[in-house]
Amino acid sequence: MLRICGLFALMIIGLISSVQADLTSVDKAKLDEMIRIYIEENPGVIRDALQRLAEREEREQKLAALAFLEMTEGDPVLGNPDGSLVIYEFSDYNCGYCKRMFGPIQEVLTGDDDIRVVIKEFPILSQSSLVAAQAAIATQKQGVFPQYHATMMTNPGAISIDTILAAARNAGADVDRLQQDMRSDETATVINRTRMSAEQLKISGTPGLIIGSTIIPGAISGEELRRLIAEERARSG
Repeated sequence: MLRICGLFALMIIGLISSVQADLTSVDKAKLDEMIRIYIEENPGVIRDALQRLAEREEREQKLAALAFLEMTEGDPVLGNPDGSLVIYEFSDYNCGYCKRMFGPIQEVLTGDDDIRVVIKEFPILSQSSLVAAQAAIATQKQGVFPQYHATMMTNPGAISIDTILAAARNAGADVDRLQQDMRSDETATVINRTRMSAEQLKISGTPGLIIGSTIIPGAISGEELRRLIAEERARSG
């Protein structure tokens, strides 16, 4: 009965304006009075109907945000580029918790060759974070991102342009080409897309992990990471 009333309430909310357009003034007054009485006598049904409508809109917005997240052209990648399970990580090279997350992710990738980790460069902590993110995207273009990423994530101190370029050089990057790519419109587009994606997913800090439709704010243990991976694989069949 509650479900029927809820559906009736949604129909009323959605059709009032279109129905009233075809009514005489007398009929409109009668309809308005009927609606008023119904709302007064069934406040819970109206509230529940509006809540369900809000929840549905929220689900639809999340699905749209997750679809936008899958736009990964230019994003740096770890693991198997063709892995069937994808993990997205919003990351900043000045973030201590991101560095803490690096170990568990590497352990998972070492033991599982069917995972692709897409690093969403999300430089929010400082100007050097932005420079490091630009370099990360540029090293991806040269195929040496994993080595660069490992050096940056295990760097114990503050990062600077010198440490960033040294990490890229040690990874085997052509530094002249790297610096050109860092300043390119393509690199700016990748970072801006990540910022838009973070806003849509309501991610305001780093690290932020997304596995399937599960959003995990903050660092987690390797055990928790493996559990979430197993759950996603079970869901996807």
